[in-house]
Amino acid sequence: MTYHYDFLVIGAGIAGMSYALKVAHRGKVALVCKTTLDEANTKFAQGGVASVTNLEVDDFEKHISDTMIAGDYISDPEAVRKVVTEAPAQIRQLVEWGVNFDRKADGTFDLHREGGHSEFRILHHADDTGAEIQRGLMAAVRQHPNIDIFENHFAVEIITQHHLGVRVTHRTPDLECYGAYILNPDTQKIDTYLSKVTLMATGGTGAVYLTTTNPNIATGDGIAMVHRAKGKIQDMEFVQFH
Repeated sequence: MTYHYDFLVIGAGIAGMSYALKVAHRGKVALVCKTTLDEANTKFAQGGVASVTNLEVDDFEKHISDTMIAGDYISDPEAVRKVVTEAPAQIRQLVEWGVNFDRKADGTFDLHREGGHSEFRILHHADDTGAEIQRGLMAAVRQHPNIDIFENHFAVEIITQHHLGVRVTHRTPDLECYGAYILNPDTQKIDTYLSKVTLMATGGTGAVYLTTTNPNIATGDGIAMVHRAKGKIQDMEFVQFH
């Protein structure tokens, strides 16, 4: 069977679900998850989310500096600045989607301070912040009329010019993605999902190691698919074990 969508999102953690919600007003979205929505790695994040919120004592430059120091200056400065400066807006977006963060009696966020941070800027929900974010996002995507959710569907291969008979290598300058081949567990057949935009949000590779607190689903399937499709992957030496 062939499906047509404006957006195909492979992976349903915080990245995949938030992207689906952000673009759903522009067209139909297929959100594909190889297990169920509540099995994503997102729910295992406990501590909280860092964002500059108290401008009386904190600012973006402090947060950027703390992040660069914590990353031993290996981090991409442009990426760090983008994440830090856009964090407050993303927090507001999460709240609008129904995510709850702990607040003080006066209604302001109850901020924590964790290792590497020079100021109190960690927003949290008790000690299960990831689970709360996942709960809020799951409710939001399930309620959105433009998002179709495909749980327990396994993405097998990215569709590129290669499938049209064009030779593709890692040096091909204009690699294009048309969607993906995805296994339907009910029919045990491979379906074709064609889309204008395909986002890979499949998480990391922690579960391929003996010692990790990642769930068993963190096996790097999406990274492998991109590599087989001759796409670009980088920074593979950075593995999140916990």
